[in-house]
Amino acid sequence: MYLRLRSSSAQTAICSHQRKQLKTATHVITAERVTDLRDLDDAFTIRETVFVHEQGVPLNDEYDEHDRTDATHYLARSADGTPCGAARWRPTEKGVKLERFAVLADYRNQQVGAALLHRVLEDARAAYPEATLYLHAQLRAIPFYERHGFEKVGEQFTECDIEHYKMIWRGTPTA
Repeated sequence: MYLRLRSSSAQTAICSHQRKQLKTATHVITAERVTDLRDLDDAFTIRETVFVHEQGVPLNDEYDEHDRTDATHYLARSADGTPCGAARWRPTEKGVKLERFAVLADYRNQQVGAALLHRVLEDARAAYPEATLYLHAQLRAIPFYERHGFEKVGEQFTECDIEHYKMIWRGTPTA
Protein backbone atom coordinates (compact mmCIF):
# COMPACT_ATOMS: atom_id res chain seq x y z
CA MET A 1 0.00 0.00 0.00
CA TYR A 2 2.79 2.42 0.86
CA LEU A 3 4.53 1.82 -2.48
CA ARG A 4 1.27 2.21 -4.34
CA LEU A 5 0.65 5.62 -2.73
CA ARG A 6 4.17 6.78 -3.51
CA SER A 7 3.74 5.52 -7.02
CA SER A 8 0.42 7.33 -7.35
CA SER A 9 1.95 10.51 -5.91
CA ALA A 10 4.88 10.23 -8.26
CA GLN A 11 2.52 9.77 -11.18
CA THR A 12 0.56 12.81 -10.08
CA ALA A 13 3.76 14.84 -9.75
CA ILE A 14 4.97 13.68 -13.15
CA CYS A 15 1.61 14.45 -14.77
CA SER A 16 1.60 17.88 -13.14
CA HIS A 17 5.18 18.48 -14.30
CA GLN A 18 4.30 17.37 -17.85
CA ARG A 19 1.31 19.71 -17.92
CA LYS A 20 3.56 22.61 -16.92
CA GLN A 21 6.05 21.70 -19.64
CA LEU A 22 3.30 21.50 -22.26
CA LYS A 23 1.82 24.79 -21.14
CA THR A 24 5.25 26.42 -21.20
CA ALA A 25 6.14 24.81 -24.51
CA THR A 26 3.30 26.62 -26.25
CA HIS A 27 5.09 29.90 -25.54
CA VAL A 28 8.65 28.84 -26.35
CA ILE A 29 10.41 31.23 -28.68
CA THR A 30 13.70 30.33 -30.32
CA ALA A 31 16.16 32.82 -31.74
CA GLU A 32 18.99 31.49 -33.85
CA ARG A 33 21.71 32.80 -36.09
CA VAL A 34 20.70 32.67 -39.76
CA THR A 35 22.70 30.05 -41.63
CA ASP A 36 20.80 29.60 -44.89
CA LEU A 37 19.18 31.76 -47.54
CA ARG A 38 15.61 30.64 -46.74
CA ASP A 39 15.97 31.89 -43.16
CA LEU A 40 17.60 35.11 -44.38
CA ASP A 41 14.65 35.63 -46.72
CA ASP A 42 12.27 35.10 -43.76
CA ALA A 43 14.23 37.67 -41.73
CA PHE A 44 14.09 40.17 -44.59
CA THR A 45 10.35 39.60 -45.01
CA ILE A 46 9.77 40.32 -41.31
CA ARG A 47 11.87 43.48 -41.47
CA GLU A 48 10.03 44.68 -44.55
CA THR A 49 6.65 44.01 -42.92
CA VAL A 50 7.55 45.91 -39.74
CA PHE A 51 9.73 48.74 -41.00
CA VAL A 52 8.47 49.41 -44.53
CA HIS A 53 4.78 48.52 -44.33
CA GLU A 54 4.00 49.37 -40.68
CA GLN A 55 6.41 52.23 -39.99
CA GLY A 56 6.77 53.76 -43.46
CA VAL A 57 10.55 53.40 -43.79
CA PRO A 58 11.51 53.67 -47.47
CA LEU A 59 12.48 50.28 -48.90
CA ASN A 60 15.82 51.67 -50.08
CA ASP A 61 16.66 52.75 -46.52
CA GLU A 62 15.71 49.42 -44.95
CA TYR A 63 18.25 47.37 -46.88
CA ASP A 64 21.91 48.31 -47.10
CA GLU A 65 25.30 46.93 -48.10
CA HIS A 66 25.74 45.35 -44.66
CA ASP A 67 22.85 42.93 -45.19
CA ARG A 68 24.89 40.74 -47.51
CA THR A 69 28.40 41.52 -46.29
CA ASP A 70 29.37 42.06 -42.63
CA ALA A 71 26.07 41.75 -40.71
CA THR A 72 25.21 38.65 -38.69
CA HIS A 73 21.47 37.96 -38.95
CA TYR A 74 19.03 36.26 -36.56
CA LEU A 75 15.57 34.80 -36.91
CA ALA A 76 13.09 34.12 -34.10
CA ARG A 77 10.48 31.40 -34.40
CA SER A 78 7.37 30.70 -32.39
CA ALA A 79 6.78 27.30 -30.75
CA ASP A 80 5.19 26.00 -33.96
CA GLY A 81 8.18 27.12 -36.06
CA THR A 82 6.60 30.22 -37.56
CA PRO A 83 9.16 32.99 -38.26
CA CYS A 84 8.13 35.93 -36.06
CA GLY A 85 11.15 38.18 -35.40
CA ALA A 86 14.47 39.26 -36.86
CA ALA A 87 17.60 41.18 -35.89
CA ARG A 88 21.21 41.68 -36.90
CA TRP A 89 24.52 42.96 -35.54
CA ARG A 90 27.70 44.14 -37.17
CA PRO A 91 31.10 45.46 -36.17
CA THR A 92 31.66 49.20 -36.65
CA GLU A 93 34.48 51.59 -35.83
CA LYS A 94 32.51 52.53 -32.67
CA GLY A 95 32.03 48.95 -31.44
CA VAL A 96 29.30 46.46 -32.30
CA LYS A 97 25.99 47.84 -33.48
CA LEU A 98 22.84 45.85 -32.77
CA GLU A 99 20.12 46.75 -35.24
CA ARG A 100 17.06 45.93 -37.29
CA PHE A 101 15.16 44.34 -34.38
CA ALA A 102 11.69 43.59 -35.74
CA VAL A 103 8.83 41.52 -34.32
CA LEU A 104 5.63 40.82 -36.22
CA ALA A 105 2.56 42.46 -34.68
CA ASP A 106 0.83 39.21 -33.69
CA TYR A 107 3.90 38.15 -31.67
CA ARG A 108 4.67 41.34 -29.77
CA ASN A 109 4.72 41.24 -25.96
CA GLN A 110 5.42 37.49 -26.04
CA GLN A 111 9.19 37.60 -25.32
CA VAL A 112 10.24 37.41 -28.98
CA GLY A 113 12.28 40.61 -28.71
CA ALA A 114 13.88 39.39 -25.48
CA ALA A 115 14.84 36.06 -27.07
CA LEU A 116 16.40 37.85 -30.03
CA LEU A 117 18.21 40.38 -27.87
CA HIS A 118 19.66 37.76 -25.54
CA ARG A 119 20.93 35.65 -28.44
CA VAL A 120 22.38 38.64 -30.29
CA LEU A 121 24.10 39.91 -27.13
CA GLU A 122 25.52 36.46 -26.40
CA ASP A 123 27.00 36.05 -29.87
CA ALA A 124 28.23 39.63 -30.30
CA ARG A 125 29.95 39.55 -26.89
CA ALA A 126 31.59 36.21 -27.74
CA ALA A 127 32.88 37.56 -31.06
CA TYR A 128 33.99 40.97 -29.72
CA PRO A 129 34.39 40.68 -25.92
CA GLU A 130 36.03 44.10 -25.49
CA ALA A 131 33.77 46.05 -27.84
CA THR A 132 31.12 48.57 -26.87
CA LEU A 133 27.69 47.19 -27.75
CA TYR A 134 25.24 49.84 -28.85
CA LEU A 135 22.05 50.42 -30.78
CA HIS A 136 19.73 53.17 -31.98
CA ALA A 137 16.42 52.66 -30.18
CA GLN A 138 13.09 54.00 -31.31
CA LEU A 139 11.44 55.98 -28.51
CA ARG A 140 8.75 53.37 -27.82
CA ALA A 141 11.42 50.63 -27.47
CA ILE A 142 13.56 52.45 -24.89
CA PRO A 143 11.89 50.89 -21.80
CA PHE A 144 12.42 47.42 -23.30
CA TYR A 145 16.13 48.04 -23.84
CA GLU A 146 16.53 49.63 -20.41
CA ARG A 147 15.07 46.49 -18.82
CA HIS A 148 17.80 44.53 -20.62
CA GLY A 149 20.77 46.58 -19.45
CA PHE A 150 20.97 49.41 -22.00
CA GLU A 151 21.38 53.07 -21.10
CA LYS A 152 20.50 56.14 -23.18
CA VAL A 153 23.41 58.35 -24.20
CA GLY A 154 23.40 61.62 -26.09
CA GLU A 155 20.56 63.57 -27.58
CA GLN A 156 17.45 62.40 -29.37
CA PHE A 157 17.86 62.15 -33.17
CA THR A 158 15.87 61.19 -36.24
CA GLU A 159 16.49 58.24 -38.56
CA CYS A 160 14.03 57.58 -41.42
CA ASP A 161 11.59 60.08 -39.87
CA ILE A 162 11.51 58.09 -36.60
CA GLU A 163 12.86 59.50 -33.33
CA HIS A 164 15.67 57.52 -31.67
CA TYR A 165 18.26 57.57 -28.88
CA LYS A 166 21.62 55.90 -28.96
CA MET A 167 21.83 53.30 -26.20
CA ILE A 168 24.87 51.48 -24.85
CA TRP A 169 24.74 48.09 -23.17
CA ARG A 170 26.03 48.32 -19.60
CA GLY A 171 25.58 44.64 -18.93
CA THR A 172 23.29 44.81 -15.93
CA PRO A 173 19.61 44.32 -16.68
CA THR A 174 17.30 46.19 -14.33
CA ALA A 175 14.52 43.61 -14.47
